[in-house]
Amino acid sequence: MATTKENAPENFPDWGLLASWVAVVEAGSISDAASRLSISQAGVSLRIKALESILDTSLLDRATRPARPTAAGQRLFEHATVLLQGADQMVESVRNVTRAKRIVVRLGCVDSFAATIGPIIIRALSGTSHQIRLWSGITPTLDAQLEARQLDMAVTTTSFTNAGSIRRQKLFTEPYVAVLPKSFEVDRFTTIAELSRHLQFIRYSARSVIGQHVDAYLAAHGEDIDRTCEFDATDPMLSLVAAGLGFALTTPLCLWQSRHYVQDVRVVPLSSFSRHGRPYQQLSRSFYLAYRENELGHLPADLYDLLRRAVERQVSRDIAKALSLRPEEVCLPDDE
Repeated sequence: MATTKENAPENFPDWGLLASWVAVVEAGSISDAASRLSISQAGVSLRIKALESILDTSLLDRATRPARPTAAGQRLFEHATVLLQGADQMVESVRNVTRAKRIVVRLGCVDSFAATIGPIIIRALSGTSHQIRLWSGITPTLDAQLEARQLDMAVTTTSFTNAGSIRRQKLFTEPYVAVLPKSFEVDRFTTIAELSRHLQFIRYSARSVIGQHVDAYLAAHGEDIDRTCEFDATDPMLSLVAAGLGFALTTPLCLWQSRHYVQDVRVVPLSSFSRHGRPYQQLSRSFYLAYRENELGHLPADLYDLLRRAVERQVSRDIAKALSLRPEEVCLPDDE
């Protein structure tokens, strides 16, 4: 049963006496404990005698030099250590509640993530004491803002960091897919370059991380496709695809961000394409939650769990249904 004012012993030792005893045992002598506590040796001795009086037992064997804890003294040390640790945790927990009411957390997310999963974050945390300010942008800018402390946390597609204090945890991985006009019919797919002879390739610009991923992927497959239409954002790119003016390579999350075009496009996995009878390898991107360790308390861990559950249980299923894909084709297993 917990000790309260009503049921506690009349002379129950206060925290100061217990802390002094722990200091004596840990330091190995009264003189060293006095130095640690910044009080006189006589002051420490008086505290030990007060404890012995309250507990009606000897805590130090004064026949030894230096004096050593008795069996009762050792037992008190063990219990007092646990009590003092619990007291520290209690104080810090209470302080955290007060601090939390004042915390404004700046969370940066890449555009497609902010537009699709951002509302889930805001709704989930609206009832807590944290005030979330959601910013969107591109990965290089968000990473720089996090390192400059202009952001407290960020969701980007970067797996590494130049700052040792920043930790990154993988949230999920999604594949790239080909997006064609719904009206375009083809018996079978060979190479992407062959498809570009029938439909104009509308791509992300090389300024974007997605554009860089796609360009490297095509180069690795020996695909040399003329650069004609390029966009920094998904919406204008998909508007041309939906109008039947070309095809694009993008991701399910980007498609979900511009879901108003989904009914006019057709989504094809990259494995549908082949060269010399061999299907194309998968291209994917991963999202990471980045934050500084030992800051913001439990919020990073709570947000990480929230985002993982949201993607696995809701977002991936909603996107898969809209794109006529399986959930595992939207959110890839961790070993991919």
